[in-house]
Formats: sequence, C-alpha cells, structure tokens
Amino acid sequence: MPASEPGGAVTAVPTTLLVGRESVGKSALVRALTSQPARSANFRGTTVACDEYATPDRVFVDTPGLHRASDADTVRRTLGALAEADEVLLVASATQLDEDLELLLPLVHGRRASVAVTRWDLVADHAAAREAITRMSHASGLPIVVLDARLPDEAALAELRAAVASPGLVSHERMPVRAGWRIEPQRGLLDHAVAGPAAALTLLVLPALLAVLGANQVAAWLEPPTEAITDPLAARTADWAGPVGAMLAGDYGLLTMGPLLFVWAVPTVLVYAVVIGIYKASGLADRIGTALHPMLRPVGLHGRDVTRVLMGFGCNVPAIVSTRSCSACTRPATVGAIAFGSACSYQLGATLAVFAAAGRSSLVVPYLVMLVVATLVYTRATSEPAARSGLNALLIEPRTFLTRPAPSAVWAEARGMVGAFFGTALPIFFAIAMVASLLEWSGALDAAGRALAPAMAVFALPTEAAMPTVLAAVRKDGILLLAEEGTVASLSATQLLVATFLAGTVLPCLVTAITIRREMGLRFAGRLVVQQAGFAVAVAAGVGWAAVALGG
Repeated sequence: MPASEPGGAVTAVPTTLLVGRESVGKSALVRALTSQPARSANFRGTTVACDEYATPDRVFVDTPGLHRASDADTVRRTLGALAEADEVLLVASATQLDEDLELLLPLVHGRRASVAVTRWDLVADHAAAREAITRMSHASGLPIVVLDARLPDEAALAELRAAVASPGLVSHERMPVRAGWRIEPQRGLLDHAVAGPAAALTLLVLPALLAVLGANQVAAWLEPPTEAITDPLAARTADWAGPVGAMLAGDYGLLTMGPLLFVWAVPTVLVYAVVIGIYKASGLADRIGTALHPMLRPVGLHGRDVTRVLMGFGCNVPAIVSTRSCSACTRPATVGAIAFGSACSYQLGATLAVFAAAGRSSLVVPYLVMLVVATLVYTRATSEPAARSGLNALLIEPRTFLTRPAPSAVWAEARGMVGAFFGTALPIFFAIAMVASLLEWSGALDAAGRALAPAMAVFALPTEAAMPTVLAAVRKDGILLLAEEGTVASLSATQLLVATFLAGTVLPCLVTAITIRREMGLRFAGRLVVQQAGFAVAVAAGVGWAAVALGG
C-alpha cells in the first residue's frame, strides 16, 4: 500500500503478518490494534485468504490459524505466505506460552518479529510472569508485549504498536529462556466422559431450534405487511405478456415467491449467524468439537468439522469455503455432509413455511432428526477410510478456555456468513429465479414435472410432489410449491415429511454445487451429486414405503 512523502515521493507502507494458532485471539487483537474494518484479500499474489487491516502507516494481515501436525489447506497456505512476509507479529497464549513459541519460532527463523502474549487476564501471578517474560525478551532479542486481546487497554496497545514498529531478529528456533508455567482451564459438563457428548449434542441442535423459533416469530410479524405490499404489485404485473410478467408475477416470480422466502430465510440466517458467532467467539464451538470427536471419527468427520456443518444451516457457501481449515482426509466428508444435511436458510425457511401452511409445524422435529441421522449414515458411507481411522487425531486444542464473547467478536464471526448470504447467495438467487421463471413460462418446467410425476410412486407420493422436487434441484425455495393449497391438502404427515426431505436433499442447490466445484474441482462435484442423489432417493423411498406398510 503506497503512501506519499513530502515532496511527492512514494514509499511503501510496511506489512506485518499475524501468525498464531487458531482461537488465540489474533483477529480480536488486530481489530483493537487498528480500529479499522477488515477487507478480504489474497496476500501478495498467494492463494491465502486473509483479512487486511490498513492504517496510514502500516498494513496488518490476519492469517488463518495454525495447528500442530495439521495438513489443512489453510495451514499450508499460511506457511507459504510466511515466505513473502516483511515482518511478523507472533501471537501466543499466556496459558501455554512455551508450547506456542516452540511451534512458531522455527517457522519465522531469520525474520524480523515481535510477540504479543494474549490471555494475560488468565495469569494469576502477574509479577512473576512479567519477570519471566522480561527474561525471555532479553534472551531472544524480541519485543514481547502482554495483554488481554478481548479487552486491551490503551497502554498495552501503545506498547504493542511500538514493538511492531521495532521488531527483533528471530535468531533462535527455541526460546533461550522458558516461561515455565501452564494454566489449565476450568472443567465443566462438556468435559465429562459420559455427560459431555450428550450436552454437546444438545448444544449442537440448539442453534437450529433457536433459528426455527426465531423465524416463526419474525415471520408472524413480517408476513402480513410484506404481503400487503407485494400482493398488489404482483396482481398488477400478472397480466403482463411475455417473460417479464413471468419473472415478476409468475408461479416462481420474484413478487410471488420472493417475499415468502425472505420472510423465513433472512431471520433464519441472521439468528443462526449470531448463535454460531457466539459459539465460536466464546470457545464453545471447540469444546463441543472436543466432546463429539470420539463419536464423529468413526463416521469420517473430525471434531472441528462439526462447526462447519453447523454454519451450513445459515448458508452453505461460507460453510464450504471454511472447510479449507479441515484436515485433508476429512474435508471431502465435511463438504458432503454440508451439501446433504446442512439445511441452509432457504431450505429450512421454505420447509418451515410448508409445515406451517399444512398446520403441522411440529413436523420440524422429526424432519431434523431424519436429516441428522441420514447425514451421519451418508457421511459414513462416502467418507475415506483414512478419515475414519483411529489415527485421525484430535487437532483441536483440548484446553480451550471459555470466555464471555464481546459483541464485536460475535459480529466478526457472524459477518462472514451474513455477507456470503447477501453478497453471494442472493445475487445467484435472483439469477436462478429469472431462469426458473423463464423455464416455467416456456413450459419446460411443466414438461419436466410431468416426466417425473410417475417416479413419485417410488416414494409413495402423489404426482403433485413432482414439481417441487424439480424446482428444488435448482433453488431450494422450490420446496415452497408443496405449500400450494391443492398439494398440501393431498399429503399426509409422513408424505409431507418425505416430500420435504426428498426435495431438499436429492441434489445440492445450484449455488452450493457451483461453490463445491470451485473449491474441490469438477470431478469431485460430479461424484458428490451422483452419490447424494442415490442416497436421498433410497432414504426417501424407504421411509415412504415403511410408513405405508405401517399404515401411516
């Protein structure tokens, strides 16, 4: 980033790369240090996804967190970015300072660096700890600043800015003097061998339940005024000839289905993003992953992967992108679990609207149970043997400290999901809406629905369920077609459950498929589509005919 000197000369603003483990407080620290908003960028032509914080005299680059022995894509990319760094700010935790520096110092040997020690508020004897850190700083020649990254005071920030401006040369691969202390977090219910997994499972489904309750409440407020605005507009444009009328007021037009979708989807994604932001900013997400890892490993998932699957319930796009932090052997399984079982805000919102239209809102509970169980079985069937191996070690820091999340930290975690929803998913939604409207106007969707209608017998469903399945393959709000008066009246409770499950899982939506193709390649995306379609068909058919056999 250039800056102008007096006289018109241009000089480059120095860049400092922040490096540290995940959840050590890098992002909170750099936000406090700069008081600047971040922008996503690739670091110096590399493929490392970073957040840049630009100030008039320096650019700070926050890189993805490191894990010991991790082969995650983000770890490889962060290590590659170190080769291009001018100066480095090492961020280490006071709770395990020696271990963190043993990981970080060899990576930056021969480079100019300063050190920020976070979680200083967890240190009991500050005087003795400061004396140890002073000895470390003198022995290594590196400026070391201690602070609480969540709530740093101005004096500590000023000291850190001065340290960053005058870094030392890393001449040792190990710290010459050790700090010598190790602080253990308080143990709670999640750490219990028996009760821990049960508590973790409860916390795992809590965001979905809160999103459902929030969406129901907000929809009750928003739907009447929204329809009062859009219904007259749709009525005035319904008679417009040609494709424009179809795109605005056709069966799949923006004025016809768009408002109902937004009434349910937007509250769902906002509630979900905030809850997941709280989980991640507080350290609860890592605690849940640690507790569930023994249960998830035989399925082919890592304890850390569960957070990515949770993110998918808000929006699949940022969830799939976040799998770059997954282990190489579990990333394919995690992407598959998101594509199959993470009912994004569109899918979940449309499904809730269908259940409400049928007067069967309580179906959301068996729907989520069916979705979770099917996803676990699907992931187990499609995951790689290496992912299920007993050697697939837990890479989460098992000593995660629970902290009170600051609102700024929660929003920093949530904004990626919200931004992807409004910035990526919505534009594609509008494009797909126009395409679907044109296909409906031309008669292509009706033809596809008629061709597929006989296949509904495979699932013990009436032919009216064919069109929602066709449209949901393109856009998940196509599930809303099941809410049409004639269709919803023709479906029993079990048929409604099977129909919404089939329409939501038989194929990943177009937005998700495009993201998977970009992240994982065309061959992987094609194989995933075939596997997902086959498994969804088998489950839906099995449940549908089992209900018939039982008289349901």
